[in-house]
Amino acid sequence: MPVEAVIAAAREFLGDRITTNAALRDHHSHGQDTQPPVLPDAVAFIENSEEAARVLALCYAERVPVVPYGAGTSLEGHVTPVRGGISLDLSRMTRIIDVSQPDMDCRVEAGVTREQLNTHLRDVGLFFPVDPGTAACTIGGMAATRASGTNAVRYGTMREAVLGLTVAMPDGTLIRTGGRVRKSASGYDLTRLFLGSEGTLGVITEIQLRLHGIPEAVSSATCQFNTLRDAVETVIAILQLGIPVARMELLDDVQMAACIAYSKLEGLAPLPTLFFEFHGTPTGVAEQAAQAEEIAAGYDGRGFAWATDPAVRAKLWQARHDAYWAAMAAKPGHKGLATDAIVPISRLDEAILGAKEDIAASGLTAPIVGHVGDGNFHTVIMVPPEPDGLARAWELDKKIVARALALGGSCSGEHGVGIGKREFLEQEHGAAALAVMRAVKQALDPRGVMNPGKVFLN
Repeated sequence: MPVEAVIAAAREFLGDRITTNAALRDHHSHGQDTQPPVLPDAVAFIENSEEAARVLALCYAERVPVVPYGAGTSLEGHVTPVRGGISLDLSRMTRIIDVSQPDMDCRVEAGVTREQLNTHLRDVGLFFPVDPGTAACTIGGMAATRASGTNAVRYGTMREAVLGLTVAMPDGTLIRTGGRVRKSASGYDLTRLFLGSEGTLGVITEIQLRLHGIPEAVSSATCQFNTLRDAVETVIAILQLGIPVARMELLDDVQMAACIAYSKLEGLAPLPTLFFEFHGTPTGVAEQAAQAEEIAAGYDGRGFAWATDPAVRAKLWQARHDAYWAAMAAKPGHKGLATDAIVPISRLDEAILGAKEDIAASGLTAPIVGHVGDGNFHTVIMVPPEPDGLARAWELDKKIVARALALGGSCSGEHGVGIGKREFLEQEHGAAALAVMRAVKQALDPRGVMNPGKVFLN
């Protein structure tokens, strides 16, 4: 069989780092999603770009599928090997290759996590701002899904953070895209082509990143509201007035109740709540915070509470990052289906309030939490352990996405397409644009070995 030939050939240079161990195959059969798990035929643990290229060349020759795997934190089935083959694990590629303090950039291997990088950068006064909300996610996976997170409203997404890439192509060729300069007008922008390609065009093995200086002053705040509408209207007003918030997160009453119980938050009620963070000079941060507080007061915001102590701020944001696990803990026996809609800022109230109505009509529990500073919000639909539970959850997800698309938004602000969002791609982009995407896929991966079954319906 072709896959057995690939395993045998790869074992010559990987040794026992390519394995058919049942437990490891099971671990690589799924991410953090509701897609049915599928076992890969083998798992290959690679340690550098050259090994990735050699494995790909073998798979390409034998037409064996390859599914890149980082930390397994994806939420749309990206790492599920739906057609078997080799799960290519990049988690051992953890070198921080180079850091330039004067140029405020660095180059890292794909298995480096955001937390590892920021720990390394702390002593040189720099940080990497893209924060999807989990310490485990790898930079390679974040690039592959064009991730963003809580800091996107000020610092942008992976699209803005990545300057260049090393990519192992389907046939085993290694290419480098982009560079270290902040702009270039030469040739096609291949870096942006691979960002968000979800492992369907090649394997990202190294990433050149733009960094930022650690702010002189940081202040966080919470503000609670009697109604979800008041909270959302506050967000829109703050953004339209141009107040440069670094983070602005929304948690509805259901999510706040879960977070209060899970993270032991004190002094907060189970009400719609905004979490803020401001970066800059001490004077600038104070001015921005005062402006935000004044606007919130106009929408009956109450209990504006400031936190400048690093330990207090860390606890506050850890509670926000643990929102998914808080929701899961609140409904034992349920699974979580996370939606990922994004809309233009002016339509945020229609999207979120409409989603709240859809949730009520569905009879399901689905806390709302979102990076509302850039129009992105999530619902964690709690899938009940009933025969029709998953079908009901997907029906609710489709309603939320359909409304977002009708409002000029997107089916995914940061999680990617994977398996779960494939059906919305043509509706969002149009048949002609989808045909171009397919043509790119066919040109770069004519044998269809790269993460098959993802992005496109067939």
